[in-house]
Amino acid sequence: MKNILAFDIGGANTKAAFIMTEKGLVKTLKTKLEYFPIWKRGKEQLPSVLRSLKEELTNLAPLTAVGVTMTAELSDAFFTKKEGVNYILDCVSSTFPDVIIFVLNVEAELISIEEAGLEPLKVASANWPATGWMISQAIKNCIIIDVGSTTTSIIPVINGKIAARGKTDLEKLMNGELIYTGSLRTNVAAILSYVPLSKGNALVSSEFFAQSGDAHLVLGNISEVDYVVETPDGRGKTRREAMARLARVICADIDMLSEQEIINIAQCVWEKQIEQISDGLKRVYEGLEFPLGQIPVVVTGLGRKFLAKRAAQKAGFKCIIDIGELLGNNVAIMSPSVGIALMVASKLEGEVVQWKPLLKLAEV
Repeated sequence: MKNILAFDIGGANTKAAFIMTEKGLVKTLKTKLEYFPIWKRGKEQLPSVLRSLKEELTNLAPLTAVGVTMTAELSDAFFTKKEGVNYILDCVSSTFPDVIIFVLNVEAELISIEEAGLEPLKVASANWPATGWMISQAIKNCIIIDVGSTTTSIIPVINGKIAARGKTDLEKLMNGELIYTGSLRTNVAAILSYVPLSKGNALVSSEFFAQSGDAHLVLGNISEVDYVVETPDGRGKTRREAMARLARVICADIDMLSEQEIINIAQCVWEKQIEQISDGLKRVYEGLEFPLGQIPVVVTGLGRKFLAKRAAQKAGFKCIIDIGELLGNNVAIMSPSVGIALMVASKLEGEVVQWKPLLKLAEV
């Protein structure tokens, strides 16, 4: 029996997955997401977040190993990525002093925490290979679109191997594999430059008045439960409060604009995000040698249905596989933490562990 706890430590959300394996088979899988904006609540609170997730998921069962990937090093809680990576590694090491720790790097390799400390930029923002590796065990040729709360990752898999051209965030931003648009936290002013109204176009203010989660709440793409991050104005997450924030984007309010006009703003946000992701997908696809109809798109993350799927359709893809429908909503939302847990278990077993839902995915 092996007990594996894996973390995807993000700037806004820390996600964890716990799996129990026996004789190469996954027997138990649990996941948990903790909203923890590290720049706001304080980096010194990270160890307590890790301990809390451990207690809730493992029921204090002894751990065989811990797996770690991160994106929180980019947060302005740290002056440089190197500082951020080393701080996070120190937190993990001090929280789990007597457990083997594996860190995922951008080459989809699990390395020791000591090796990670020597080459911190190789493990910075390396959560996407975990998702890529997991899907590649079931689908040998595909393009993965993972739309989270903050960003979208586009990950090509060819012949069962991750085929991303970019490794760092900068490289991926340059080739379309990383798009800074997400389901919840994207500033509307970073998505739209103007909003069409009946009397003409209104330029968008550059203030942080509303975010993408407000648009998707108004449109019914997400529920209040899905809106797990803080709102820009600190108010609630009702549809009316979200509409008020969207109206403020063009320096108006809910008394000045009709409900339909505010819905139109939300629709513009949605359409622009779909366009951004679709453009990135087409750029990534252009580097592959597959005819458009012969490679599937696999969608995952919170925005897989209303952003990733729509973007794939807009780009002309016909075969679209929703991870949530096959592996469950929690796995889809937290695919990097689940992926790294499976990677660690496979490393310890000496072969890829078998997980029934993933086997079903291979049959699609």
